[in-house]
This record gives sequence, structure tokens and C-alpha cells, in this order.
Amino acid sequence: MTALIVILVCIIIINGIFAFRFILDAYRHKSELAQEPGNPVTMGFSSLIIFFLSTFGISDFAISTVLYRKLKWVDDKKLPGTLNTQCVLPVAVMALAYISAINVDMLTLILCIVAQVLGAYIGPRFVVRLPVQTIRVFIGVGLVIATLIILAGKLNIIPSGGEAIGLTGGKLVFAVVCMFIFGALNNIGIGSYALTMVTVYGLGLNPAAAFPIMMGACTFSVPVGSMQFIKFGEYARKITLLTSTVGVIGVLCAVFIVKSLNVSMLQWVVALVLAYSGISMLYDSYKSKQASQS
Repeated sequence: MTALIVILVCIIIINGIFAFRFILDAYRHKSELAQEPGNPVTMGFSSLIIFFLSTFGISDFAISTVLYRKLKWVDDKKLPGTLNTQCVLPVAVMALAYISAINVDMLTLILCIVAQVLGAYIGPRFVVRLPVQTIRVFIGVGLVIATLIILAGKLNIIPSGGEAIGLTGGKLVFAVVCMFIFGALNNIGIGSYALTMVTVYGLGLNPAAAFPIMMGACTFSVPVGSMQFIKFGEYARKITLLTSTVGVIGVLCAVFIVKSLNVSMLQWVVALVLAYSGISMLYDSYKSKQASQS
């Protein structure tokens, strides 16, 4: 059995366990599910759009947080659980599609996935000691600078591009360390998609390689934590049900587009995602600072 098949089988198993636990919980609490706020049609449409964009690397956590709070679909207590449970199955579909269709070195992929999963479980005890707003500002500025570097390359101001499908030596070690840190940052609300993109791009990998790496890492780390939210009922069942169905359709539509894009177009996609993520992070930091001063 090849490493690729092992990874795909493991994704199916761990996410299958999550799906079973969720379906059982939704059935046991079907009356509560029906009474949860939100129009199913509106929720279904938003789920499709959110996970269509997420498949390109645009944070579903960020979009969902703004939307759900504004429409009062989820109270703040259940928001963290909902953000996690809603993305489990859509991300699993992303991971299965990207890992099986996009050519990336298996050693690089496996080490990056393992590093981020370990970071998600070991790293928080260290990361939580750091000022979150300071981290956001530094990362936001870094993402904006990375965007400018990519655009400079696209405009032939500096050399750009990368066609490698794997990393070796110091580059591989650097990537593994970064992925460990990104896994830890996930736990304080800083998404890893944009950070993975800029790391992959900066190390000379084909921009497409970012997709199986970032989705692969998330599809192993998120389900385990999400099952704890299900166990304690700290999530919105209606939203999770709709994202697990309609959201998956959005993923499948976007995956087809990503797989059909050439490297040049993917570079523009990466630049767009990094710019959005960097500016959003800086804006959130500014709003938080203003709120603390008022």
C-alpha cells in the first residue's frame, strides 16, 4: 500500500468517525436543531459561498465569524465549536481532492501534516503566553509584504515562480518548523491557510502544492477537537448540518477550478488570498485596539 493511499484512507477513517458522531448527535437532538435560529435556505447559500472561497484558501473562520455574529445565528459561547465542526467534512473533501490530484512529494506532505497536527496539540501552551494582538500585527504586515513580493515577480520587477514539488535539507526543516508554529497559531484564531501559502511560495514550491499541504494538515487536526464540541453540545447543529452538505458542493465546484488553473493564475490567487488575509488581520487588530481604548 503506497503512502498516498494510506493518507487517503486515514482521512476517510477519522472524518468518517466524526460524521458518525455528528449524525448520531443531530438525530438525538433533532427538535433542538429545528429550533435553532436561521433560515435554512439562507444558511445553505452562505455555506456554499463560504466553502467555495475556503477552497481557495480564504479563511472560512474569518467569514463565518463576521456573518454568524451579525445575523445572530450563533451565540459567542458556541461560536468556537461551530467554526470547527462546520468545516470538518468540507475540509476532508478538499484534502481528498487535492492530495489525490495535485503532484506533491510524499515526504514533504507527510512531514508538514504531522508537524502542523503536533503544533495544534503541543504548541498552544507556549503560544498563549504571547500577546495575540502583537502576533496579528506582525503576521498581517508580513502577509502584505509577501503579497507585494509576489506582485513584483508577476510584473517582472524581481524573479518569481517555483516549480518544485518537494523540499529537502534545510528548506524541508524550515517548512516543518513553520508548520508546527502555524498549527499552534490556529488555536488562538490565526488561520494557517495564508501562512502555508506564503511559506510554500517562498521556498520555491509550485503554488499548487500549498493546497494539499494546508488542507491535509487541517483534516487531521480539526476532527478530533470537533468531536469534543459535539460531546458537550457546544456547537450549532443546524449550521454544521448545512455546511456538511451544501458546503461540500461549494468545495467541489472550487476544487475543479483550482485544479484547472495554471501556475501563473495560481500565483494571482495566492497574492489575492495573502492580501485579503493580511489586511483583514491588521484591520481586526486595529478594531480590537480601538475597542479596548473606548
